[in-house]
Amino acid sequence: MRNEEEMMDLIMGVARNDDRIRAVYMNGSRVNPNVPKDIFQDYDIVYVVTDVAPFIHDQAWLTTFGELIMMQEPDKNDCGEEGIDHTKTYGLLMLFTDGNRIDLRLQTKEAMIETYGEDKLTRPLMDKDNSLPSIPAPTDVDYHVKPPTEEVFNSYTNDFWWCLQNVAKGIWRDELPYAKLMFEYTTRDALHKMITWWIGIQEGFQVSPGKLGKYFKNYLPESYWSMYEATYSDADETHMWDALFVTCELYRTLGQDVAAHFDFTYPMGDDQNMTNYLERVRQLPADAEGIY
Repeated sequence: MRNEEEMMDLIMGVARNDDRIRAVYMNGSRVNPNVPKDIFQDYDIVYVVTDVAPFIHDQAWLTTFGELIMMQEPDKNDCGEEGIDHTKTYGLLMLFTDGNRIDLRLQTKEAMIETYGEDKLTRPLMDKDNSLPSIPAPTDVDYHVKPPTEEVFNSYTNDFWWCLQNVAKGIWRDELPYAKLMFEYTTRDALHKMITWWIGIQEGFQVSPGKLGKYFKNYLPESYWSMYEATYSDADETHMWDALFVTCELYRTLGQDVAAHFDFTYPMGDDQNMTNYLERVRQLPADAEGIY
């Protein structure tokens, strides 16, 4: 597998040797000093070019980067989504046979001026025409946990407890896809939000728990992490119920801490009522003609 130095030499060499490429900059995890390096990190690169179209229409130049396992062109896959001008910007996501991945975006100078520096994790690498505006040093501050307002806290907490009824009836009806997807799209979404707020409090809102919570394990105490692991279950009905009640316990624990920190009111009445309801549904026989 080519190392970082080899990959960056290649990326910059392509840019130096092609007069159509006028500037290069990088985004993403490789710009973030708080992200540990590993073999799966992408190279998020932007080439500022004189004209995007020639790079798209004749892609033979891409072979310089190496042999591909697969490539995705997300702008081609947008199926005509409105508001995207492919003459100004175009993405090429490339996975190579040595395991390296380059997420390359081509953009005109006009497009660069519109967006450059909006992502604070941006580092200039080459500027043949001195066209890249001056920006501060890269920082992941935009990805730090943000404190919730009371309205946002109440909204997520209400949604968490309300939507559990949908998960419960999906389990009782033996509707596995419905139960699983309702759990992931509503219950876990609210749980993740509460976890990020709790982590934010512990860390002074100076950290990012990562995309989709990928760094939760780094910030949660071992006991809470064990509970979080237990929120995942297989398709067994008993295991699904067990995971649901662990999820409720974890949400309740963290939710009360977050509410106390911000002097919010945790809805213990909703919590107790819905927990009792879930326990009732769990005990219902398959041929039940009523819930109570």
